Amino acid sequence: MTTRQSRPLFDASTIPDDLCPIATRLTPMLPGDWRSMRPVIDRERCVKCAVCWLYCPVQCVVEKPAWFDFNLATCKGCGICARECPQHAIRMIEEGA
Repeated sequence: MTTRQSRPLFDASTIPDDLCPIATRLTPMLPGDWRSMRPVIDRERCVKCAVCWLYCPVQCVVEKPAWFDFNLATCKGCGICARECPQHAIRMIEEGA
């Protein structure tokens, strides 16, 4: 049995061409451009457990030989890494400090 829709979901012809022009153009802005807090790692405390790497929503945690570090261009400063670190090796500091 085939069901037909009684009317279209919406009429695309009624949408203006300039409705949301910013969404149609790529922007060079990265999350690090608008971040207010940034993570700083205490290399003495880092045991390289990778919890920060697992929880980072934007995957900005970078593995180094003896610790993890952050790609600050893509880090949005959410602080999840600092909150989840079992060694308390990550702290959030104000951007520009």
